[in-house]
Amino acid sequence: MIASLIVLLVYLAALPTLSLVLARRPHKDLPPWAICLSLVATETSTLTVVSVPGVAYHQGYVFVGLAVGYLLGRIAVAIWFLPLHERGASSIYRYLGQRFGARLQKIVSGTFLLTRLLAEGVRLYAGMLPVALLCSAIGLHLSPLALLSLIVVLTLAYTLAGGLRAVIWSDSLQLMLYLGGSVACVVVLYGRAGSAVFDAAPLFTSGLPPFTNPFSLAGAVVGGAILSLASHGTDQLMLQRCLTARTLNGARAALVSSAFVIAGLFALLSCVGMGLYALSPHTSVAPDALFPQFIMTLPPILRGLLIAGILAATMGSLSSAMNAMAAATRSDFLSKTGISLRSITAVWAALLVGTALVFSHPGGSAVVFGLSIASYSYGATLGVFLLAMLWHSRDEKTAIAGFITAVLCLACVSMVHIGGHAIAFPWLVPIGVIGAFTGATIFSGLRWMRFQK
Repeated sequence: MIASLIVLLVYLAALPTLSLVLARRPHKDLPPWAICLSLVATETSTLTVVSVPGVAYHQGYVFVGLAVGYLLGRIAVAIWFLPLHERGASSIYRYLGQRFGARLQKIVSGTFLLTRLLAEGVRLYAGMLPVALLCSAIGLHLSPLALLSLIVVLTLAYTLAGGLRAVIWSDSLQLMLYLGGSVACVVVLYGRAGSAVFDAAPLFTSGLPPFTNPFSLAGAVVGGAILSLASHGTDQLMLQRCLTARTLNGARAALVSSAFVIAGLFALLSCVGMGLYALSPHTSVAPDALFPQFIMTLPPILRGLLIAGILAATMGSLSSAMNAMAAATRSDFLSKTGISLRSITAVWAALLVGTALVFSHPGGSAVVFGLSIASYSYGATLGVFLLAMLWHSRDEKTAIAGFITAVLCLACVSMVHIGGHAIAFPWLVPIGVIGAFTGATIFSGLRWMRFQK
């Protein structure tokens, strides 16, 4: 256990140093491959690393099937959404402000901030648990507040010192770490379970009522494509990275290639789940606990690297979230004040610790829960972005009516169950888009009727 802890401490010391060195190189252009890796590290997290093997244990390679939809969505974003924004823009929601008005810009940006705070709180708490398990195994008992604060302070340090460039380089390094850790786990499982690690398993599933299965063919490809269209086309967290590319073609290359990288990560983690099933086909352990328990059976150095990989996933998504939230806050709400970006980032860091302490996810897969949280805001946000791109009117009240209608529709849908199952997260986004256009159309019609009278 001591060896595992030493490996973890070396990682915590080396990552900020190397990230800052890379961020301060004289050459200012970020290569597309680094942006690509940063995108994948940002959209994945501890929830992904821990939960995907548990999902694969029960359902096979369904997350690889979901990546098919992700690829289609990214291609659409690269063609139609990336040209809307200036390279280096501090907030992507400025486009809505320019198209409709400042009020809608603030509403959408505020929704992003609130949703990201909740989602990152879940990710942060999940990332703390393996570290807490390792500390307890060596007799070092730290409170959740102490561990969360340590993780956030370390992440905050290099985020403030190096800015977005340091965040992107650290994301790239962290992704390499947990990709390497996933490969090592597959090798170990192959040695223990043989070729069963690579047994054929479904990419898509059936059996659940319509619209309640996120991994059906339609849910994964159609719903997943629209979800990716929203997450990478309207989310400050993702687009901010693409806008650091020097050229539009570089941004497009980074975005589209990220779909193949995440498909590879999903495949590796799914192989881990298949290997765990081969070793123990019948277990009462919760899906999200399968992989962490397996990690604790590995040799000390490899165990330390895997826990460092999980912590890397947490810190990667955390640094990205803090940087994006601070940029959106200053650009959309505090642009006329003298408050520094560093101060805003520190405030969000404190709020994330508090959220992680009081907010936890219910039973089931954590990664599915995290995607569900994001999808509720993505539907309404994608709706107003499409209104801005396709709607003939520039009336801000009409766009706000569409956004509010989408939010209300999604709130109602959250209470709907079909056959005892909630609506699957890939379908929440298209429901929000339909709600936004419906609300805008009705409001515009009512205003026209009043004008005619």
